[in-house]
Amino acid sequence: MSSEKNLKKPLRIPPWLRIKLPRDATFAGTRDLLKDLELNTVCQSAKCPNCWECFGNKVATFLIMGNVCTRNCAFCNITPGITEPLSATEPDRVAEAARRLELKHVVITSVTRDDLPDGGAAHFAATIEAVRRVQPGCSVEVLIPDFLGDRDALKTVLDAKPDILNHNLETTHELYDAVRPQADYRQSLDVLVNSKQIDPSIPTKSGIMVGLGENDSQVLRVLDDLAAVNCDIVTIGQYMQPSRQHPPVQRYVPPPSFDEYAAAGNAKGIPHMFSAPLVRSSYNAEQFVKR
Repeated sequence: MSSEKNLKKPLRIPPWLRIKLPRDATFAGTRDLLKDLELNTVCQSAKCPNCWECFGNKVATFLIMGNVCTRNCAFCNITPGITEPLSATEPDRVAEAARRLELKHVVITSVTRDDLPDGGAAHFAATIEAVRRVQPGCSVEVLIPDFLGDRDALKTVLDAKPDILNHNLETTHELYDAVRPQADYRQSLDVLVNSKQIDPSIPTKSGIMVGLGENDSQVLRVLDDLAAVNCDIVTIGQYMQPSRQHPPVQRYVPPPSFDEYAAAGNAKGIPHMFSAPLVRSSYNAEQFVKR
């Protein structure tokens, strides 16, 4: 009986995942600026462990189209439910935040909006264009949903010429039914395929989390799939349970294993691998542009 109880205990967070939570003037300034402009960030909504560091460096990943999602992925902390109408002023407010923060690289993501005819693609394009207008010379990365496989919606985003097109697989094929029941692994891969076909000049990016129940062989198969669709940038990070209502962590992957994932991805033909326990899809994203 005691051994059965032990199996149900949550895993202890290992030392390499314990982070300091500083609150300095820069952190508070970034937070207050975003509040003043009534902007959402994935940093706050998804409880990203790097929020303290990024806000302290005047960096944020903008979450557009509200903070309520039409999907309910098991790992995600963003609230599912009834969405609100799009705000026509949001693209300009994102651009103004980029200007005030003096950003050289902007990352824009969104909740999934399956309720919109184009999934919000035109809103993405308007936000890219607003940033280009207000903060010239700033590179723009977009982390988009799958748009239900709508190629025209994807083209709308790509026609606005983001510097990087990111769409995350999030997990291995075997875990989609449990972790992403409203998504489709092949459809997500096709986003990357179609992006290369529509505009080969725009680098593609994707990422997964580990610790949801996959094994290393499955992770390597994901890297095979991403190499096969010529994905330029791949991120791999540790899944962290946002709350007790979310799936528990099944394993904490040690840092050397992340190094092995990176080496494997490079060997398979993926040019840029960013793999470490605290890596998230937009963490230190500017580094890829510099490369």
